[in-house]
Amino acid sequence: HACHCLSLIDVLFTGTADGKILRIENGKISTLARLGHGPCGTREDEPTCGRPLGIRVGPNSTLFVIDAYYGLFEINPISGAVRPIVNSKIPIEGKNMSFLNDLTMTRDGRKIYFTDSSSKWQRKDYSLLIMEASDDGRLLEYDTVTKEVKVLMEGLRFPNGVQLSPAEDFVLVAETTMARIRRYYVSGLMKGGEDLFVENMPGFPDNIRLSSSGGYWVAMSAIRANPGFSMVDFLSEKPWIRRIIFKLLSAETVIKFVPKYSLVVELSNTGSYRRSFHDPNGMVATYVSEAHEYNGHLYVGSFRSPFICKLDLKDI
Repeated sequence: HACHCLSLIDVLFTGTADGKILRIENGKISTLARLGHGPCGTREDEPTCGRPLGIRVGPNSTLFVIDAYYGLFEINPISGAVRPIVNSKIPIEGKNMSFLNDLTMTRDGRKIYFTDSSSKWQRKDYSLLIMEASDDGRLLEYDTVTKEVKVLMEGLRFPNGVQLSPAEDFVLVAETTMARIRRYYVSGLMKGGEDLFVENMPGFPDNIRLSSSGGYWVAMSAIRANPGFSMVDFLSEKPWIRRIIFKLLSAETVIKFVPKYSLVVELSNTGSYRRSFHDPNGMVATYVSEAHEYNGHLYVGSFRSPFICKLDLKDI
């Protein structure tokens, strides 16, 4: 299952469900690194197998990778040498980091902003996190000079993708189960303040990445069939119905009821919608998790499909 993908000088890197970071160059796929260890393949294997999610290129062209279970790492894109940076097993301000998700960093590499989707649920139980609509997610900041991690935002419901603005004055955070994107100001007059960048989105936002227009690409793994009503919102208000559902059905079965409608939107720098790409029946790209623009193409990753899609933006 390909997930968060990223290009670097015509080389593509992606994390996969079997705990690997793959390097794709000229159509050839090779394993660059592994953060966990086998066996891999089942949901229960994930905590030891590892699950690399967010990947970014640092100022020295090294890769910064966040693993849902293990933490934050720096990886040499040629040799695959791995350097641990933040260990997820060490609690931050008294709370565990159970589901590390995505990262974004300043151009000089000094600050890394990353999300922990929950202090209670792990990635393998993401469907339970969605159904419970837990508000135990956080936005964290790592200072590469002081080596300190601090909490910037807490009480978030499934914080997911993160993206630093081009001017590096704010960070956008996708709050998946609330179908909205929050904004936290990291510099300037508004520093420390926060507001809503866009709300009541047509789907549940996953990763956020920069677009060449100065805006943002947002991938949505599922749409809200009726934007005025969300089953996720409904179940979070009625925990007794949720308990019955999970007694009768497994988490995997519940996910099968989610419509396979993939959606990628491009937002402007102010949060208005510029354009959108749809796959209404999930015929090509199902459960999309990231859209990464590079050299006139959009590379679309998925958290369940075993491939990466490439869309030529010049033809549209």
